[in-house]
Amino acid sequence: MSAPDAPAGPAHPLLSAAAVRERAERMLRLGLDGRLLHFDIDLDRLGACADEVVATIRADYPTLEIPFHARWRHFAAGGLDRWATLNEALPWADPRERARASFDLAIVSVLLDAGAGPAWRYEEGRTGETFTRSEGLAVASFDMFIGGAFSDRLDEPHRVDAGALAGLSVTELARGMQVSSDNPLVGLEGRTTLLNRLGRIVAENPDVFGLADDPRPGGLFDHLAAQAVGERLAAPALLEAILVHLGPVWPGRIVEHGVDLGDTWRHPAIAADGGGDDLVPFHKLSQWLAFSLIEPLEEAGIVVHDLDGLTGLPEYRNGGLFVDTGVLRLKREGDSATSHAVSSALVVEWRALTVALLDRVAGLIRERLGLTAAEFPLAKALEGGTWATGRRLARAKRPGGPPPIAVTSDGTVF
Repeated sequence: MSAPDAPAGPAHPLLSAAAVRERAERMLRLGLDGRLLHFDIDLDRLGACADEVVATIRADYPTLEIPFHARWRHFAAGGLDRWATLNEALPWADPRERARASFDLAIVSVLLDAGAGPAWRYEEGRTGETFTRSEGLAVASFDMFIGGAFSDRLDEPHRVDAGALAGLSVTELARGMQVSSDNPLVGLEGRTTLLNRLGRIVAENPDVFGLADDPRPGGLFDHLAAQAVGERLAAPALLEAILVHLGPVWPGRIVEHGVDLGDTWRHPAIAADGGGDDLVPFHKLSQWLAFSLIEPLEEAGIVVHDLDGLTGLPEYRNGGLFVDTGVLRLKREGDSATSHAVSSALVVEWRALTVALLDRVAGLIRERLGLTAAEFPLAKALEGGTWATGRRLARAKRPGGPPPIAVTSDGTVF
């Protein structure tokens, strides 16, 4: 058995969910002390926020049987479980081969799941339905997957190969996503670059991604299976493997001591508070991927535990929930009328506060539902949940349902 992935060195501690949570808590303390530039915080509104989430849960999941927050929910958009249908049709050689294909699909689809923008649509040929935003990106990437767009093998379309990803062009991705002048997708070039970089990283690391097959993203399954102890794997260890082995996918980000820090940004108040660096990690898409790999691992017989070792996802639906319920309030009203860079202090504050507040509102939701943390982990609170309530409130408050704060996206974060 291989030793678990264990990040080492001065920058590696930031490649963890624990670091995300610790820096988020520091940001919340700064906000409660009135030391942030952009947000005021009203914790007295958190109860009303929890009530909104519970209303959503009881409407959507009256039996409280809530699945994990994961990409697989989006593959069932419109009530059609596309992955289950594909599994019924394909004679997988064994559960591990199915797990590799699951990983292939989830990894590629999650990397494509940054905000699509308000104008983009995807029309699904098999159903004639039109989908937008995350569901549209999921269905489009699923169709590309089953059509062999990511495979190097004509006889095996339902897989993802390093070479196919490395050679994928903007034109090919645009065709698969139905992009046109009348149907623009935010960050198309950035998404293509992510997949190209993924292909190169997978090809260059066969000791991780090619243990049982030619190098493919799904080969990460075999690497993780080797880390499991007694067929058990901790969710934070799953995330650390993603951050260590897929970290170089992220372009143009902060590098410390030779380590790509991915979805990590700077905020001056953090340095002033801790007397150290000013770095605030989030790892949103990586954590979204970690949540999405739990089910394929468990279907292959590996139990994933310590789910609440991951954090809530710092994206605009969860963040919008706290703005739209009055828990967070912009200090300058004009900030809601302009778009802000992901690297801006305003967005870094918003995202960090979102992570810390998700932990707190999850506890209130459990109290109202009469469930324990073991019965109702954060992954269910997100799905049930905070994300859906953020979307519901956005649609009720603003035509088209945009978030209360606009973020300029390059297709690699939101």
